[in-house]
Amino acid sequence: MPHILVGVTSCLFALILTPFALRLACRIGALDKPGGRKIHKEPKPLLGGLAVFLAFWLSVAIFLPFLGGGRELLGLFFGTTIILVLGIVDDLKRLSYKIKFAGQALAVLVVLLFNIRIQFLNLPFQGTIFLGAFVIPLTVLWLVGVTNAVNLIDGVDGLASGVAAINAVVIAYLTWGEIPLVTFMALALAGAVLGFLPYNFSPAKIFLGDAGSLFLGFTLAVLAIMGLTKQVTFTTLLVPVLVLGLPIADTLFAILRRLKNKKPVFQADRGHLHHKLLDWGLSTRQTVLLLYLSSGYFGLSAILVDRLESFYWAFLPLLAGFVLLNFRQDSRPQTQRNTLDR
Repeated sequence: MPHILVGVTSCLFALILTPFALRLACRIGALDKPGGRKIHKEPKPLLGGLAVFLAFWLSVAIFLPFLGGGRELLGLFFGTTIILVLGIVDDLKRLSYKIKFAGQALAVLVVLLFNIRIQFLNLPFQGTIFLGAFVIPLTVLWLVGVTNAVNLIDGVDGLASGVAAINAVVIAYLTWGEIPLVTFMALALAGAVLGFLPYNFSPAKIFLGDAGSLFLGFTLAVLAIMGLTKQVTFTTLLVPVLVLGLPIADTLFAILRRLKNKKPVFQADRGHLHHKLLDWGLSTRQTVLLLYLSSGYFGLSAILVDRLESFYWAFLPLLAGFVLLNFRQDSRPQTQRNTLDR
């Protein structure tokens, strides 16, 4: 019962707190102005991530006595607090990518100090492989990679928040009955995001901002380490990647696309999957709903792989679709679309 109630409570907190975050953003000038590759046509308040953060941690604090906590929970709290502050400063000041990576590295260091790390992998036909000296490099790569992957898909109203909710629900399902604390935290995160989503779905009244998208990515990455990488099956290698398949795939193809076009990897472009779908004529809502289905497909694949341990082919069609969408040369000219639907 506490697992269900924590999700409901965090949802209610987000519904209540988001309007306050919206007014605060307008008061301090935390606005995302249109222009460049952005598709919205008028300034939008940021700081939605602050409401999600507060809703998540307030609900966890209320129900934590039912489960108890530990070092990992403290590590997640301190790490996400650093990420939130970094994101808020970035929303207000527009930090360079070097400073953002430095802040993320500090957050990663904190969770490492609290013993949140990927310590082993289980590979088909190889058994358990303890990582030894590669524990820290692999953990850093995972945390920084997923954090920024979720940040990169936050380009359309409601996309990053909805995908994060789907990812959190899948993590909760995969850890249900085995790692109660992770299930508890995942449902709290899903509830907080779902409470925020009515304000963020197209046409959005408020954006997550970097504070929100970085917080969601970092939290999902940590929960995956706390839960999914501790199962003693070969799926420790595959399941976390599948759960977060949509942002990971989009980020990987963005890197390959920029290398192919001889552009800096950190240079933003309008070649992400959601941009392509908009350019092909889909409305904002159609684009987001299609990508929700894709994320759900990845999640279902993760569940089947985890349960059946042989369901490799379940995710291949979607990966092939990503390849085609990111590398084919479409004959139609690109069009700029409003975030409002017809």
